[in-house]
This record gives sequence, C-alpha cells and structure tokens, in this order.
Amino acid sequence: MPTLTTYQTTIIPDWVDYNGHLRDAFYLLIFSYATDALMDRLGMDSSSREATGHSLFTLELHLNYLHEVKLDTEVEVHTQIIGHDSKRLHLYHSLHRVVDPQELAGNEQMLLHVDLAGPRSAPFTAATLERLQGIIAEQTDLPVPAYIGRVIALPPAR
Repeated sequence: MPTLTTYQTTIIPDWVDYNGHLRDAFYLLIFSYATDALMDRLGMDSSSREATGHSLFTLELHLNYLHEVKLDTEVEVHTQIIGHDSKRLHLYHSLHRVVDPQELAGNEQMLLHVDLAGPRSAPFTAATLERLQGIIAEQTDLPVPAYIGRVIALPPAR
C-alpha cells in the first residue's frame, strides 16, 4: 500500500512569491491541513475534540524544500506514520504533484496528544490507537523516508 493521501490542493496566486515559487509558509499550511485530515481519520475531528476535550499539538517539525513548486500546480500530501507511543505520534508528510512520485518537499512532525482542560499530555484513547494501528498495518512495507531524523548544522570548521 502506498502512503495515505491526506490532502490535495492547487497552488493559488496568494501563495506564490516574487520568484514564482510557493512561499515557505504555505508549504507548512499545506502540511498542516494534511495533519488535520489525519486527525479526522484517527477519529479526532472537531466534534470529537469538543466531546472529549482532546487534541494533538505539534511539538516539533522539520521541513525540507526539495524541488520548486509553482503557481497552478496540483499537489497532494502523502502521510506515513513513523511511530507512536501512548501520547506521541511521529509522522512524515511528503508533497507531490498529483499522480507523480517525485517528492517536492518533506515534513517530519512529532505530535502530542493533549487534554485541553489542563492543558496537559494524555494517553491516546483506545479508539484512536486502534485506528492508528490500522494505518500502521497498511504501511508496514513502506521504506523509511529519506528525510527523517535530520539535524540542521554546519560542517565542522577546519
């Protein structure tokens, strides 16, 4: 099974900079919408958040710009679950032209399941864990993405 397609959109004029490229901030907006769609798939949609008082917060993310994305390009986000524990979810989003395997950008995220009443971290519900395990089972044979676990650093001075 391929990665889960979580979001599709067309690049609009307001998202493009003076070089004719998708602006940095809008890559993250697209990936944020993909995270929202994943939350819906996990049963953590807006009505669930209101009923349970639980949500996901982003703890950390890394964004890699790999190829240009220009005005009117139709793109989609593929999402792969890398791992999870009782409260955290590690995922990877990749941006592609629709029906094109070339990765245009990559976004690694670490999310935390939160009880909004605190706010404080809280274990995932059994229903969320079951849905999460279902996605993981479908993605068992996927390779580890090339752009996870990266660190920003300059090479050592000589």
